[in-house]
Amino acid sequence: MPELPEVETIARKLAVEVQGRTITDVDVLWQRTVDRPSVAAFKDALTDTSIDRVRRRGKFLVMDLNTAQSLLVHLRMSGRFSIHPARPGRTIEAGRHAGTDERVHKHARLRLRLDDERWLVYVDPRKFGRFYLVDDPQELVGDLGSEPLDPAFTGQILHANLANRRGEIKHLLLNQHFIAGLGNIYVSEALWQAGIHPRRSAGSLSEDEAHRLHRAIRDVLAQGIRNGGTSLEDRQYTYPDGGTGNHQNHLNVYDRAGETCPRCGYMLVRIVQGQRSTYLCPVCQTGPDRS
Repeated sequence: MPELPEVETIARKLAVEVQGRTITDVDVLWQRTVDRPSVAAFKDALTDTSIDRVRRRGKFLVMDLNTAQSLLVHLRMSGRFSIHPARPGRTIEAGRHAGTDERVHKHARLRLRLDDERWLVYVDPRKFGRFYLVDDPQELVGDLGSEPLDPAFTGQILHANLANRRGEIKHLLLNQHFIAGLGNIYVSEALWQAGIHPRRSAGSLSEDEAHRLHRAIRDVLAQGIRNGGTSLEDRQYTYPDGGTGNHQNHLNVYDRAGETCPRCGYMLVRIVQGQRSTYLCPVCQTGPDRS
């Protein structure tokens, strides 16, 4: 699932392409892609509206419209956007959409036609992604945790929020109500950089460790954004123009079990937490039975 750096990268790239453009037509190819409102109301409300701003909140893409409504998109496991010219007979990708001369991707779930005759196409093989058209984005993102790159999110705040937490630190960092935008890749990377074992009790972290973790979280996310996000071998995360991220070439521990730790040279290992893979160095990262 795309994490903060990937969603931020997509938001920035979409902003260049669609910010200021007007939506002239809405084509819902799989009804359940639209969570709210009804498909009919969704199409009616979006048609002839302009996209004033594209941004990110947590793992949500947010498109603020000139109607004061906002279109939020959660990509989930396999959702992605692509942008294509709308020309009769032009081959876009495999599959033909009924009632038109255009070929569209067989996994396309929704399309927005723009006033420059291009289509913003949402492709989602696994059908988990959702679109939400709301009057106030807080309906969906109001209970999300702190934005980890926001200056208001400090080491002191993190340390205070960790106090008395009994669960494992990795599980807590994945909780979107605690910190928004983190996922499996960047949590593994941040815990390694901070030298903290992912099975440590969150409340056991000292003030110094909390500050190290805070710096590591911000650092790995900033690096991920600079490198355009992480595109793994499944290529489910791609840019609207079809390009891919480069951060997979800069990961220190994620998906590197059996390789050597960049810091100490010991062999990296994989463990399972809550049915998710975690990658770590058993030497560099302080174990759960030690404070």
